[in-house]
Amino acid sequence: MLEVSSLRSNVKTKFGRMFRIEAVKTGYWMPGDDYLEKISEAIKNRVNDGDIIVVSEKAISIAKGFIVDERKVKPGLLANILARVWMRIVWGYFLGRVCRLTTKNIERLRSYPLSEGGAHKEVALKYAGFLHALMWGSEGGIDGSNLPYAYVSLPLKKPEEAAEEIRRYLNVKLNRNVAVMIVDSDKTYSLGGFHFTHRPKPLKGIYTLFGFSAYVFGRFLRLRRRSTPLALAGAKMNVDLALEIAELADKARGSGSGRTVWDMAEKFGVGLTGVTWSMLKKMKHKPIVIVRVYSHEQKT
Repeated sequence: MLEVSSLRSNVKTKFGRMFRIEAVKTGYWMPGDDYLEKISEAIKNRVNDGDIIVVSEKAISIAKGFIVDERKVKPGLLANILARVWMRIVWGYFLGRVCRLTTKNIERLRSYPLSEGGAHKEVALKYAGFLHALMWGSEGGIDGSNLPYAYVSLPLKKPEEAAEEIRRYLNVKLNRNVAVMIVDSDKTYSLGGFHFTHRPKPLKGIYTLFGFSAYVFGRFLRLRRRSTPLALAGAKMNVDLALEIAELADKARGSGSGRTVWDMAEKFGVGLTGVTWSMLKKMKHKPIVIVRVYSHEQKT
């Protein structure tokens, strides 16, 4: 397994490619922040022509205000059934083991919060649809980690447009010809040359399969899994290389305040909806990773 520094490292993969990886620390991106300027300021003295700027989708979604306050959501009957029966029983006693979740996460699912969970499932049903709502977390790219209170972020509707917008801005502002990749930590599974994910709207060449079932199949079969590239602007590459870069960037970036809302709440010592904006601002955030790919002949 690759070990990647949280700051900067040179990494040689089993495919013989050499990468220079640099995760860039920034402040926490708040709703309404000018993320284009934040990216530009963060990388202006670090980036060269030909670099790949990998940006977290969630950070962009938050800055764009693509968030929902689940405290204001009233769950319907189906959402309540999903929270009480599907999550606590089906995931807690069956699918959790099939997917080889940790004992700690299985215990969490068995006591899945009914009030907050019902509201969350209502949001998942509305924005992602039934099959995605059957996931135990990150339903259709909807995610509550690294967000305060009962907020969740929604996936970008057109990630390819966001990637191109960032690329053009950096080209004009920094006079640098770079590629931009937008990535989500939700995993893509690979079966030979076939790549699939439960995440909607991945990069071309990666297929979204039947909502939650892609996650179940991939985990049960112990297929190779890597973070999911959603869009790429300013470069062309095969899917396997894009997946490789997405995974390296995700490892370098880390999980911020936690991979799940449970992890986040435990880190801060509060309840599931007790995390505040000020708590998150105190954490180290690395939404941007600069990746430089070397050929076999180039030296680092």
